[in-house]
Amino acid sequence: MAFIVKACLSLMATQAFYLLVNDKNVPCPSWTILEVYHHNKDEDGFLYMTYTSQEMFGRGGGCRSQ
Repeated sequence: MAFIVKACLSLMATQAFYLLVNDKNVPCPSWTILEVYHHNKDEDGFLYMTYTSQEMFGRGGGCRSQ
């Protein structure tokens, strides 16, 4: 599920991606969207999901020698 969302975003290779459900839970990677929905749906019947990314792997510039 997170793979599908990540594929739709324009993230750089240096950015890590996090998917949150109800602003707190990271869903189990092996669950389908239906399983995530059933375990985390809100009282109003909607599933609230947010994503965030963070610079994790450096900027790709490497070391420069002078």
